[in-house]
Amino acid sequence: MKVKIVIGKNFGDEGKGLATDYFAMDAVKHGSSAICVRHNGGAQAGHTVELRDKRFVFSQLTSASFRDIATYWADSFMPDLYKLSSEAESFGKLHGKIPDIFASGKCRCTYIGDVLINMLLETKRGKDRHGSCGMGINEAAVRSVGFPLYLGEIKAMNTSELYSRLRTIQREYVPVRLEELSIDINEAGEYGEMLNSERVLYNAAEDMCRNTEYVSIIEQEQLRNYDEIIFEGAQGLLLDEFCTEYAPHLTSSRTGLFEPSRILGNLFSEEEVIDIETVYVTRSYVTRHGAGPLPNEFVIAGAMNDKTNVYNQWQGQLRTALHGDIHDFMHAVRGDIEEADICADISLFITHLNESGNCIMTQCGNIPVSQFCDSADISSLFKRIYLSDSPLAEDTVSQYMK
Repeated sequence: MKVKIVIGKNFGDEGKGLATDYFAMDAVKHGSSAICVRHNGGAQAGHTVELRDKRFVFSQLTSASFRDIATYWADSFMPDLYKLSSEAESFGKLHGKIPDIFASGKCRCTYIGDVLINMLLETKRGKDRHGSCGMGINEAAVRSVGFPLYLGEIKAMNTSELYSRLRTIQREYVPVRLEELSIDINEAGEYGEMLNSERVLYNAAEDMCRNTEYVSIIEQEQLRNYDEIIFEGAQGLLLDEFCTEYAPHLTSSRTGLFEPSRILGNLFSEEEVIDIETVYVTRSYVTRHGAGPLPNEFVIAGAMNDKTNVYNQWQGQLRTALHGDIHDFMHAVRGDIEEADICADISLFITHLNESGNCIMTQCGNIPVSQFCDSADISSLFKRIYLSDSPLAEDTVSQYMK
């Protein structure tokens, strides 16, 4: 059994889609059966994969989908069934088919009320926004403490039954949550009207029930049936919900090794031999899409032509920065490895090198990537380095460290 764990090293947008596609391509090339696991976050992800003749931005399907590798939603993933059909149908039209989507029945689902409350709260914060994508992930996590919507339950319901459940949430939970947030629904404008609308709620229930048809519930144990498991993380280490250094501008999930380590611990005994490679992904510079601190923020010429991370009303413009010194570069990675305590080879995947003249852009100056990889701090931790100066997976090169 081989395991690849793809993790964003910074604030997200590092190139996790490219890295996941690369490992999926490699699995197919070697004739391995593989499955790709989404284990944190939800529909707010935007992982771009480009082939020579097509391009797609994945949110709930995984970035292994162009390689016809199935998606698995772990119990720590929070799907948005309402949005699923749009993504699945768009990808099916582009690719010709939709790979299988499997899931744990214990996934906590978001619903339209979570999204609307998220939008209301960020609008209320004004210039003090936390940088949310407006997808309701944090609201779903908060609501799920007392009023969960589990995927397995929804799949067993018809529209009327789900509508009744959502009405209970609207009646018993939403007013309490709005009071906690000091939001007056009567002064909330369009979002408030939608939150109060029975028609909006019924339509959401109808779409959610219909879209469960895309998903098959399986036991997590069935992941053992594959030759290779690829874990595709969302967001980045510096957005982890426990990264207090950058609070409150964080995501409501564990973005590093925590969830993959937990899942693997449940799947395999300590006596079983599995080949695990943890791959931390970074651009040659740093990005942040949304509010919050961004050390060494700097407008990087030639690095802003990003087709995926375009300006939007919730996160604004994609921001760029230089990496810090080598201690800063390694700090979050070392902390993630120490917390998870998992036996794995550690690798680094560097993307967007074409935008930096094949250099790592740091506050100490631009360092040629060959010199950077040969430094003692890098070579002592990372067993392998993947280098990408193209959006195409097949152009990626890898090298073992000395």
